[in-house]
Amino acid sequence: MHAIRLHAFGPAENLVHEVTETPVPAHGQVRIAVAAAGVHLLDTLLRQGRQGPLPALPDLPTVPGREVAGTVDALGPGTDPKWLGRRVVTHLGFAPGGYAEYAVADAERLHHVPPGLDPAAAVAMIGTGRTTLGILGFTDLGPDSIALVPAAAGGIGTLLVQHAKNAGATVIALAGGAAKAEMARAGGADLALDYTRPDWPVAVRAHLDDLPAPGATVLFDSVGGTVARTALDLLAPGALHLVFGQSGGPLTLTDAERAALTARGITTQPVLGPAMLQRAGGPDPIRTLETRALAEAAAGRLRPALQRYPLAEAAAAHRALETRATTGKVVLEP
Repeated sequence: MHAIRLHAFGPAENLVHEVTETPVPAHGQVRIAVAAAGVHLLDTLLRQGRQGPLPALPDLPTVPGREVAGTVDALGPGTDPKWLGRRVVTHLGFAPGGYAEYAVADAERLHHVPPGLDPAAAVAMIGTGRTTLGILGFTDLGPDSIALVPAAAGGIGTLLVQHAKNAGATVIALAGGAAKAEMARAGGADLALDYTRPDWPVAVRAHLDDLPAPGATVLFDSVGGTVARTALDLLAPGALHLVFGQSGGPLTLTDAERAALTARGITTQPVLGPAMLQRAGGPDPIRTLETRALAEAAAGRLRPALQRYPLAEAAAAHRALETRATTGKVVLEP
């Protein structure tokens, strides 16, 4: 089979499209003929040799990728035969192997792809979608909510905008560039602005002046840095600051600034990790979020934005993701 292999940690050019052995499923596993594989920012860190939140770096050479959708074409010993020939999607967890024409996965982690749902969309929902649903578990959006969404043209951002509008909230979207801002506007945002322009806070304040609330009630912060620092000043008293990334750099606040936020009743809540899983509940919180995310897409309530690359162009996909030149969820297709 053809796969993307990494023989040495380093730049995107180290991702090589080559022929390698087709994997054989072990006990309790299936083999999936891959139709779509997700590309995550964490994949770029691992490629560089940076461990990030994972327990360890993979042994080299490795086939990156942890999100796949496709059709089950082979079963390992002891695997329920019902899976053979089924369209499935799965998150491989800590095991790599997704950037390939075939991948193996534990049968217990599989989900059926709902009828009519594109494999690439299913891949987006099994990872990015489940994270989005987890983030939304920290807030209850409604018609009185005003959501401020930086990175609104990204994989999570586009879904946050859609959910907030479905809930009747007012959505102020921020994105890096005019084209991305237009994408957020087309996705339903009431106001969409290019946060690379210095006057974006003025435009937000002018929009807020026409609303009954004195500021945004929730900030979905995956950007950090200067954008988040400025956005905090646009929040209403008692607002919620949900933190799940820092693509624009860390948010550094002085003790005086933190005290001022506390005085305004602003609550900053990191949402990734154990806190998210506890909110999701159930015996298997991750699977709970995955199931809900797929159901939202199947019902048409959430529609992931997708940026597709051929499998052979994985290096280009990594470069685009690292330079923030992508919109939506990045997906490789063999």
